Amino acid sequence: MKWAGRLSLLLLGWLGTFGFAQEQEQAQKQEQRPPIVYVVPIEGIIDLGLAPFVQRVLDEATAAGAAAVVLDINTFGGRVDAAVQIRDALLNARVRTVAFVNKRAISAGALISLACETLVMTQGSTIGAATPVQIGEPGDGAKPVSEKTVSYVRKEFRATAESRKRPLLIAEAMVDADVKIRGVIEKGKLLTLTTEEALKHKVANFRADTLENALEKLKLGGAELRHTTPNWAENVVRYLTHPVIGSLLMTIAMIGIIIEIRTPGFGVPGALGITSLALFFWGHWLVQLVGWEELLLAAAGVILLLIEVLVIPGFGVAGILGIAAILASLILSVTGPGDTPAFLLEAALRVAFSLLFALLGSLILLRFLPRLPFGRQLILERGLTAVQGYTAPPEKDRQWLGKKGRTSSPLRPAGIAEIDGERVDVVSDGDMIDAGEPVEVTRVDGNRIVVRRLPHATTEGDDK
Repeated sequence: MKWAGRLSLLLLGWLGTFGFAQEQEQAQKQEQRPPIVYVVPIEGIIDLGLAPFVQRVLDEATAAGAAAVVLDINTFGGRVDAAVQIRDALLNARVRTVAFVNKRAISAGALISLACETLVMTQGSTIGAATPVQIGEPGDGAKPVSEKTVSYVRKEFRATAESRKRPLLIAEAMVDADVKIRGVIEKGKLLTLTTEEALKHKVANFRADTLENALEKLKLGGAELRHTTPNWAENVVRYLTHPVIGSLLMTIAMIGIIIEIRTPGFGVPGALGITSLALFFWGHWLVQLVGWEELLLAAAGVILLLIEVLVIPGFGVAGILGIAAILASLILSVTGPGDTPAFLLEAALRVAFSLLFALLGSLILLRFLPRLPFGRQLILERGLTAVQGYTAPPEKDRQWLGKKGRTSSPLRPAGIAEIDGERVDVVSDGDMIDAGEPVEVTRVDGNRIVVRRLPHATTEGDDK
């Protein structure tokens, strides 16, 4: 028994040693495996569709156990609300984030760069010039915004620099020209830093001329690089939220709704309008511009319009309230956090222009659509003739068609005639007919029985 116990202990010890050796071997294999680094391109205009893409890559990198996510930045900026969404995603990321400024990180690009843990710049790059502006009409250039908006963006930059332990005043001076820093920037000028200046003032961590060189300095040399691009869904979202496409969807939606109100029943124009409206709200929902409030407001507007079209005859209070609700939801859907009253007015004008184009387009379609082959199937023609059977005379009056009789009273032009022993209200075809004259029913128009004189004919009653 003693030998059996000792043998069991030796066997357990061997198994434990074998298991420990396997764990060490697996750990060594994992150590030998190159680290994973995700690379995200931040190029061109920063729009609302970029935020979901960055968030997806951060989530994928975290799930894959990546060593870092590198944002390859070369942009002149874009929308403030889009940059704020990306900034929040970077600050909340559970994976190391690196901003690799390859030539420029201007305006919204500067906020994204400051939100990363490590900021690397290539030789000859720039960062800054982040004061918010409002895009004017074509040819007018950018317009200044209110102090309220400048203050909001300035504090966003300060809070971001504070989170990443970067100079606070430097970040504020990129936004507000009133910020003065001795030896750096004078009052009245906006701060933009070159690579050397960013290194000097501890905005950038170090300089690297290539991405590979930057990874080597981050002790990630030889890492497995996973270059990412937006997927088809994210490209669709960026397409749908483009200002031009958004305005086009609004116009199509309104044209469909207006035509549906002007035509009986519910058909293709209404379906097209609701589909365009759904695409507009879906795209803006994904980029967090639309919430439940806007969706409920738009749904209430559509329901009111359906009640007006299908239940209540004519056009009244329900239709007006429905259109107002839809317009209000559209205005709220193209605005985001930090937008100024001026931007809200611009959004309202954008929706108003879409409505104006929709009104003009619907008038043109309602005028010319009935003349097109496929249009006749959508809209009733205005000219309906009796020959085509649209007058629908009463069945009891149609029995007199072709019958003969005599007038019981003068027809001036209306009067009474006796036909087959019955007194019938008739109308002459234009002539004045005296009483006792033989007549024949030539046509029945609705409830009018039209007769003509028979000068040399006899009625069926005379033959008898």
